[in-house]
Amino acid sequence: MKVEYDPARDLLYVWFAAPATRAARTQTLAPGVNVDFDRDDHLVGIEVLDARQVLGPDLTVEFAFAPA
Repeated sequence: MKVEYDPARDLLYVWFAAPATRAARTQTLAPGVNVDFDRDDHLVGIEVLDARQVLGPDLTVEFAFAPA
């Protein structure tokens, strides 16, 4: 998984596939929130347009890894 944020475009993208994976279709979940799927209908990533407005201006990202 990879998380990218572009502050100039205020765009957040969470990759669940390799970043080079191309989306075959996109489904809008809510205004400004799109989900991309590959040609086999596997989840590629989630895109959030106008991320500060959609998620709030004080958004932080934390990761927790479960023990193996």
